Amino acid sequence: MKKILMILAMVATTVGANAQKFALIDMEYILKNVPAYERANEQLTQVAKKWQAEVEALNTEAQTMYKNYQNEVVFLSQEQKKARQDAIMEKEKEASELKKKYFGPEGELYKKRTSLMTPIQEEIYNAVKDISDLRGYSLVLDRASDSGIIFASPKIDISNEVLSKLGYSN
Repeated sequence: MKKILMILAMVATTVGANAQKFALIDMEYILKNVPAYERANEQLTQVAKKWQAEVEALNTEAQTMYKNYQNEVVFLSQEQKKARQDAIMEKEKEASELKKKYFGPEGELYKKRTSLMTPIQEEIYNAVKDISDLRGYSLVLDRASDSGIIFASPKIDISNEVLSKLGYSN
């Protein structure tokens, strides 16, 4: 009896799976063809370079202070040594805090990336959702991010249709 129920369950699952429609998109391809994404990426790169230069300037300043300290340490009193060491440690701490502020997990770069990329991602998601609703797709996979896909027919790739829906023809 158990075998019959299991066979019936497998048949029902197979029949149900055959009725579902699937599609693929290539998110990397789509993003490459969305000018707003390229502009946002360039803007992020410029901001990151600027902030990285600020952090490096503080690190360089701390290194210079340390080299000067090493050269003059024999001529300094205990109080002067302590003051210099404190100043060097404060400069290193300042550089570390600035780096965390800009590049930390909840830092300024993360916030900037989120503010620039979220509207683009939402627009793409809405286009994919509209196409899925129209065509009756149960599942849309991103072939660019899913390394588990070994082969997929180009016939089910709707990337160009998504681009058209967004107003970019390719």
